[in-house]
Amino acid sequence: MSVTNQIILNFSEIRRRSIKLWTNIPEEFLHWKPDNDAFSIIEMIRHVLEGEHLFHKIIENKGNLGNYESPWNDLPYKSISAELEFSKNYRKAFISMIEQFTSEELKNVRIERSEVGQSKTLGDYLNRIAYHESVHTGQLLGYLRTLGVDRPKIWD
Repeated sequence: MSVTNQIILNFSEIRRRSIKLWTNIPEEFLHWKPDNDAFSIIEMIRHVLEGEHLFHKIIENKGNLGNYESPWNDLPYKSISAELEFSKNYRKAFISMIEQFTSEELKNVRIERSEVGQSKTLGDYLNRIAYHESVHTGQLLGYLRTLGVDRPKIWD
């Protein structure tokens, strides 16, 4: 299996587990958050989906966001299924971009984000994107534990 295929498998497995969690959250808890400064459940899910698109644009521009405007701006929160549907084409484009990378590009292309003091290889940066979603999945599991809501078994 190529390095690119391994990266895509990792992204696919993380998203499969996220969706398993997200779609098992009772609708009445979607706007719950542990405190006023935290994301609500649905805000965190959108943050993950929107963040992936933002990371896609960062990679396309080798770190420079330019005049990035999120397609999620002014989009009302509806449901998990609406969030997933809206993000579907952005996800496809993101995975399609990854499929095009060679192992040489993963090692040698640099993503320079001077505004946050980051300089990473493309391969490293892609792994950090996957980690971002994983962290938020863990946070949501913690939210559900706090609420006393049954959590799906995502560790299959």
